[in-house]
Amino acid sequence: MFGSTVDTSRGNSAASGQQLLTPTRFVWPYGGRRVFLSGSFTRWTEHVPMSPLEGCPTVFQVICNLTPGYHQYKFYVDGEWRHDEHQPFVNANGGVMNTIFITGPDMPPAAFSPSNMDVDDFSQRVVDPSQDSIPRMSAADLEMSHTVIALDVNLPVKQAFHILYEQGIPLAPLWDFGKGQFVGVLGPLDFILILRELGTHGSNLTEEELETHTVAAWKEGKAHISRQYDGIGRPYPRPLVQVGPYDNLKDVALKILQNKVAAVPVIYSSLQDGSYPQLLHLASLSGILKCICRYFRHSSSSLPILQQPICSIPLGTWVPRIGESSSKPLATLRPHASLGSALSLLVQAGVSSIPVVDDNDSLIDIYSRSDITALAKDKAYAQIHLDDMTVHQALQLGQDASPPYGIFNGQRCHMCLRSDSLGKVIERLANPGVRRLVIVEAGSKRVEGIISLSDVFRFLLGL
Repeated sequence: MFGSTVDTSRGNSAASGQQLLTPTRFVWPYGGRRVFLSGSFTRWTEHVPMSPLEGCPTVFQVICNLTPGYHQYKFYVDGEWRHDEHQPFVNANGGVMNTIFITGPDMPPAAFSPSNMDVDDFSQRVVDPSQDSIPRMSAADLEMSHTVIALDVNLPVKQAFHILYEQGIPLAPLWDFGKGQFVGVLGPLDFILILRELGTHGSNLTEEELETHTVAAWKEGKAHISRQYDGIGRPYPRPLVQVGPYDNLKDVALKILQNKVAAVPVIYSSLQDGSYPQLLHLASLSGILKCICRYFRHSSSSLPILQQPICSIPLGTWVPRIGESSSKPLATLRPHASLGSALSLLVQAGVSSIPVVDDNDSLIDIYSRSDITALAKDKAYAQIHLDDMTVHQALQLGQDASPPYGIFNGQRCHMCLRSDSLGKVIERLANPGVRRLVIVEAGSKRVEGIISLSDVFRFLLGL
């Protein structure tokens, strides 16, 4: 396992008071014995040491906390000042220096920020197309994930899921040292399918084998289960879905939606053949939505659609009213339902979460794919049978998960009312860890529907 070495102690020495700091990754991919970073954010007086990336000794990286605004920087490599010709740079009094612009919460993205997408093209459903003063944004403009971890594809499956649980993250890209590249992603759905395979009569995978069964072997086995084969009949695992830092946000969102994934790794290589790839961060619909909300913060009142109640918009999945039919019924669970039935419903319905309701259909909790990693605690997966554990017991098991994923402001269930405006719903969904809102009736908390990030983006993109 290796991850981004976030050094929060090496922040902007010129930062003042309570000013917002943004973790920013700097990469030097051109080799050297000793590499340092210096810039306007260190007042050019401090040389910040950069660390070689595990498995890629010629790639050095460091993360510094920067204040919003314009910064200049250079690399000090083996006693010589260098700049990266593949990143933005300027000729100044101090010679050639790289530049970077950090967007603050109340600042529009810089006009010179490298990107490929007009926001009005992306959100044409809610923006007046006649507007032409819209910034251009790409994956490079997204805020970086706080924890970015890649897993060795030859790790045992059991160990990999322990790492996901301990780090409080739902998924991680997979690194193949033999190929020198990222080859896939391991996430909650993999663990769900593994547990269902363990519980199936005639399974080729036992609890004991889970201790040594590698992620690579599981991915190959998953290809067999999914009947994914190449031209000569060999199992062919699903190729990695990835994006680059300068891919436009519309394409990033479409990739996430079309491939039905929670996030895609943002990978960069300065070499034409793609060798020595660098994992920068993970791009998610939540991050894209937050980026858009940041820009429209001061102009939302000029977008009438954002003021409309969600019940008047074709958005989300709703419980049909008496006499109505629904092509996409809303799935719900009772707390006494078995965990096995809950996992089957998640897979069959193709959803990431299911509301848990009482006998009056009032919201109690919600069970999500990411909750499955709680079974990694104390090897709970090896001690229970899916049909014997209830959804309530599974949720209780995950209550002490630390750090919790999907919890914002101390809440697991995030709700809204049918009368809430689209703008209000979008603002809530842009918060970290919030992937869906359960629509409830005021007072009774009776579930009326659910709106996910995917629903919002399908609406914005007109899908």
